Amino acid sequence: MHHHRINFDKYHPGYFGKLGMRNYHVRKNQKFCPSINLDRLWTLVTEQTRLKYKDHPEGKAPVIDCVRAVSFALFFSLVTSFSNYLQLCTGYYKVLGKGRLPKQPVIVKAKFFSKNAEEKIKSVGGCCVLSA
Repeated sequence: MHHHRINFDKYHPGYFGKLGMRNYHVRKNQKFCPSINLDRLWTLVTEQTRLKYKDHPEGKAPVIDCVRAVSFALFFSLVTSFSNYLQLCTGYYKVLGKGRLPKQPVIVKAKFFSKNAEEKIKSVGGCCVLSA
């Protein structure tokens, strides 16, 4: 660049030249880990599902897959555009231990569990299943 060089040197210092290190193999989203608390865990399934398994004669428990889940409570209130829809469909990778669960066994599938969440799920008779 020959003309306008004074303008760039004066008002945009550092515009020309190299800066920093090059990363040849960039791995994006290394720290992407959406999480959900225990008190919001039952919003991932419908109320009919919860009531169906509440007093099941065979003692079956519902399976809540957090990674593939869409929050139905949030779904109808927040879906105003396609980008919001995609954001809700990503699911949750980690289950955290804030809040209380109803005394109903549940099988929870997620990539990560906090120690507190695992204890609370097992205390109501449920189990934690790790999914890849």
